[in-house]
Amino acid sequence: MLDAPNPLDTPLNGLKKTAWLEKFDEITNETGFCQPLGDRHIAGFVDEKPILLVTFESIQGIQVLSDTAQPMGWDFARALGWSHLGVISDGDTWFRDGHVYGFFDRLIDDGFFEDFEHVIFYGAGPCGYAASAFSVAAPGATVVAVQPQATLDPRVTEWDERFVEMRRTSFTDRFGYAPDMLDAAARGFVIYDPREDLDAMHAALFTRPNVTKLRMANMGDALQSDLITMDILFPILQAAGENRLDETVFAELYRARRDHPPYLRGLIARMDVAERPWLATMICRNVVERMNAPRIRRRLDALEIAAAEGKIAIPPKHD
Repeated sequence: MLDAPNPLDTPLNGLKKTAWLEKFDEITNETGFCQPLGDRHIAGFVDEKPILLVTFESIQGIQVLSDTAQPMGWDFARALGWSHLGVISDGDTWFRDGHVYGFFDRLIDDGFFEDFEHVIFYGAGPCGYAASAFSVAAPGATVVAVQPQATLDPRVTEWDERFVEMRRTSFTDRFGYAPDMLDAAARGFVIYDPREDLDAMHAALFTRPNVTKLRMANMGDALQSDLITMDILFPILQAAGENRLDETVFAELYRARRDHPPYLRGLIARMDVAERPWLATMICRNVVERMNAPRIRRRLDALEIAAAEGKIAIPPKHD
C-alpha cells in the first residue's frame, strides 16, 4: 500500500498572493491549523512535535528566498520531524497588529507552547524583531534573530532613517521593545555585520546576559540570503533546536564564507577602498587557487599589471 503524499511536499511557487494564501490555508489546515490574523497576517501550524520552530516571514520574502515558495519551517518538519508555526505578513509590518497580539495571547492561555520540549523563534530584519518580541510568549525558548531591529520608536532609534514610514506605528504597547521581551528566553542569538552601522547599533540594544552576538563581518546587509546561499541557516537552526548553538559552532559553520563569492568580492573591495593592494592580492591569489572565480581572477590580473608598471607593491609570486 502506498503512503499518502505529504502535503508539505506541495510546491507553492508560481502562485499569486491570493492563490498562495489559499494553498497555505489548505495545507496547514490539513497538517494542524490555519488562523487569519486581520488583513495583513496569517498563522499556519504543522503538528509534528517534539520541537517547535516558530518563524516570522513575509509572503514576499518567502517567494524570493524559497525555490518552492514554502515557509522555511516546512523543511524542518519534513527533514527532522519538528513542528512549525509560521506567522506570515503581507509586506514588512514588524507584526505590530492587535490581531497578532491576540493570537499569541490565546496561545499562552491555551498552554500551546507547553506541549513542546523546546521552542525556537526565528526571523530576519523586521521578522527578527518579531521573533524576539513574541518569544516572551514561550518562556525558556531559544531565539535566533538575524539583523533584528530593537524598536522603531523614534524616541529610542531616531538615528535609523531606513524605516521612517513606521514612526507612527506604536512600538510601546504589547510585545513592544524587543530586547526586553528577550529577557524570558533561555538563550538569544543576534546575528549581524558589525560593519553595518545601523544594524550594529540595533544589536547593541540587545545586550543581555542571555544573548550571544554572532558577528558576520564584511558580509553586508542581506545576511539571511547569504546564510541560505551558504547552506548554513538550516544547520544553525538545527543546532539551536538541539541546544548546541554557541560561538564555536557558529564559527565552524561560518567558515563557508571562504567559498562564498559575494563575501570574497566584498572583502577585496574593502581592501581596495582602504588602499591595501598587498592584502587584496593575497586574498585574490588564495581564492583563484581554490575555486573558479572569473571576476576575482580579473581583479588579480589588474593588480599584477599595476604592480608591473610600478604603481603599487604586491607580494611576489611563488612557484
